[in-house]
Amino acid sequence: MTEPETVPEIDQTGRGEFWTRAAAWVMVIGGVIGLAASSILTIEKLELLANPAYKPSCSINPVMACSPVMNSWQASLFGFPNPLIGIAAFAVVVTLGVGILSGSRFTRWIWIGLQAAVVVSVVFVHWLIYSSLYDIGKLCIYCMVVWAVTIALAVVITVRNLLVATPAPSRVLSTVATYVPIIIAVWYLLIAGAILDRFWDYWSTLV
Repeated sequence: MTEPETVPEIDQTGRGEFWTRAAAWVMVIGGVIGLAASSILTIEKLELLANPAYKPSCSINPVMACSPVMNSWQASLFGFPNPLIGIAAFAVVVTLGVGILSGSRFTRWIWIGLQAAVVVSVVFVHWLIYSSLYDIGKLCIYCMVVWAVTIALAVVITVRNLLVATPAPSRVLSTVATYVPIIIAVWYLLIAGAILDRFWDYWSTLV
């Protein structure tokens, strides 16, 4: 009598490799985009410091106006322009991502540190979003690019770490992992909705 065929269990190592590489690609692509946006913001800030009358390239209408954002105290929370933090942080993210894709394996504490960094970053970004919408009352396009990249990085890295750290992921966690792109898209839509609501008086004049 033949033994019944057993269904192979999900390979924990395989799942970890998949999500690690997925996170690495997001780190490289998102990191490059974030690094570029942060670099442009830094250059624009230096131009503005040298010439207060300078009009940044991201100032295109009464709402998308970067000068008030760049000149606000929120834009230099720690005594220097926030984009400098972005340049350093995104450079590290890109370096780690390239290392992973090149075959490097990082220890657990590096992933824990990266997880802590993305959590702090996403909280900081949402404080900046609130400040832009309800305190400053203006938007900065390059800042919004950094917001989007930070959110995507936070979601993908968090899901990767949860899946790898959990020996037997629950059905809920597995489902969340499957819908990561939708989760990010919904997150973006919520922010877009807040922007639409906050500046509706202006947007309605464009219709």
